[in-house]
Amino acid sequence: MIKIRYLAAWFVLLAVAMVNGATRDFTYGRYLSELHANQVSCVIGIILFAVVIRHYVRRWPPQSARQAWGIGLFWMALTVAFEFLFFHYAAGHPWSELLANYDIVHGRLWPFILLWVAVAPFVFYRFAGRRR
Repeated sequence: MIKIRYLAAWFVLLAVAMVNGATRDFTYGRYLSELHANQVSCVIGIILFAVVIRHYVRRWPPQSARQAWGIGLFWMALTVAFEFLFFHYAAGHPWSELLANYDIVHGRLWPFILLWVAVAPFVFYRFAGRRR
């Protein structure tokens, strides 16, 4: 079962993602192509998420590998739901634009962020287990 504290941690991930996006839009995004700015932002996002996820896995260690996977998949599902629901219904982005973020063939790295969010709790759970 996913505990409420992991939902709270996801909101921290959401805040980090928003700050990362705003930083892209107001700084280096002005000097790079949209695709390159997006790629840089994705790499930075993966690094920032690693810091946050590692913190929460150390603070509230999952009880098992299964729970670590559950946390990651829960966070990934929330992220996808937020992306589609918020950016379509609140921000007005068309579905085609949202789906284009999943096009790895054309250089989009967003799926790697989702993959990282899904696997990172397990990775840090395993890493912490080896240190004990």
